[in-house]
Amino acid sequence: MAIFDPAVEAVSIKKMIGLGEDMITVVTGHTPGIMCEAGVSRGVIVVRIFNSRGGQADYRKSFFGLDIEGNLINETDMLFVGESESSCHPLSDPKKVTDMVLRQLDLAKNRARAPTKQIPVVFTANGVASALIMPLMSAFNGKIVLEGASPIGDKLGKIVFDKKFSLRDDPMVAYRPGSRPCDDEGVASQRTPLVKKGVVAGFLYDLQTAALAGTKSTGNGSRGRGGLPAPAASALVVTPGKATFDEMVQDIKEGLVVEQLMGAEQGNILGGDFSGNVLLGFKIESGKIVGRVKDTMVSGNVYKILKDIAAIGSETRWVGGFLQTPPFYCTGLSVSSKG
Repeated sequence: MAIFDPAVEAVSIKKMIGLGEDMITVVTGHTPGIMCEAGVSRGVIVVRIFNSRGGQADYRKSFFGLDIEGNLINETDMLFVGESESSCHPLSDPKKVTDMVLRQLDLAKNRARAPTKQIPVVFTANGVASALIMPLMSAFNGKIVLEGASPIGDKLGKIVFDKKFSLRDDPMVAYRPGSRPCDDEGVASQRTPLVKKGVVAGFLYDLQTAALAGTKSTGNGSRGRGGLPAPAASALVVTPGKATFDEMVQDIKEGLVVEQLMGAEQGNILGGDFSGNVLLGFKIESGKIVGRVKDTMVSGNVYKILKDIAAIGSETRWVGGFLQTPPFYCTGLSVSSKG
């Protein structure tokens, strides 16, 4: 499984600075007055694992990242935009990143008011990452399942989610920063189905948790400095659906597109509840995006949302190197707005 590209080390600091400057130039040229910060990173990680029973493993992994954030202030109105991309290959063309930011800026030119009621919501890939993923990762963590705290711990083999929804942990995807040949305990990586067409198909285990649960490690042992290993996801992959993003928007008479939530992780994570401020989101009226919303909150429950999904997008994107997901069209979420 390929996760190392020697070309990453050959990219000069001068070239990296140029990439960052190019991103800033494109965004500031499109929107004068916006304050931008761009980052370009590269590196090579060497991992060596030894244990007291003679087990050992080693591998090298390269990574390269591009990201840009922008902040446009107009009196009391603050607009935040941003995008990133990462790979184990060098990234020489930042156009994909800047195009997404320019699209955000274009959609945000007009202002719109969100209603205070239940309305349909389309989560973009970034929106899915900021709102829906953390509660799911807690639920599929083998340690939380073992402790009896997971709401789906006793649902193995049962339908819990919409049949359109499938999810797996897949550290075998080539040249992704979240991929690896083995976990931090030296256990070989594998594809682990978590949800198959709405059915709970498995959980994530490290060696100790798996032994206590009477099962085998899934190769998801993750270890930081000075602590014991614990189960954690590697690279999550959501199976795409059939609807395009435009088709989702066109189907909605009144709703929201959520690009980024802030503070959603402060809810009852284990129960699947989330509530967050819409850091970047847009109003849908009669099948069209009409402008950016502000002073708006979205709340809901992951399990209720994923039990009845209106549509799952056909195009996927990697977010943060750890999640590949399409957009989600949810039938109704609670929205509240000031003013």
